[in-house]
Amino acid sequence: MSHQEIEEGNELQMDFTKLRKVANCGTDVVPAIAQDATSGEVLIVGYANRVALDTALECGMATFWSTSRNELWIKGKTSGDYLKLLEVRVNCEQNSLLYLVEPAGQGACHTKDAAGVARSGCYYRRLNAEGTLDFVDGAKR
Repeated sequence: MSHQEIEEGNELQMDFTKLRKVANCGTDVVPAIAQDATSGEVLIVGYANRVALDTALECGMATFWSTSRNELWIKGKTSGDYLKLLEVRVNCEQNSLLYLVEPAGQGACHTKDAAGVARSGCYYRRLNAEGTLDFVDGAKR
């Protein structure tokens, strides 16, 4: 399957091997969720290690550790769609992070909507009763 089919298609193609890949990436990480502090929309779920957390706190931008590229990823550094870090929360077991953010660009997702604008977040499709995906805004790219 191509990235285009995965990102823009209506067929469910979950990568159930993702956590195994993360576990084998060679870096200790925890899930890091970026949530719009105003709307409450979950924008991105990524991973962070100590370097990513320290960088996020230092630069004031949501920062993750890319487990596929094995490198630091400051969200928006390439696209300009930064997520200004307002607050960092830690869960009860201290094994995940919640970044409360203020989007400072067109959107948070690397995919684009029909108008060519970055989507506000990565959760732009919903699973329907037939087991296929519908675009939340009703239109796909």
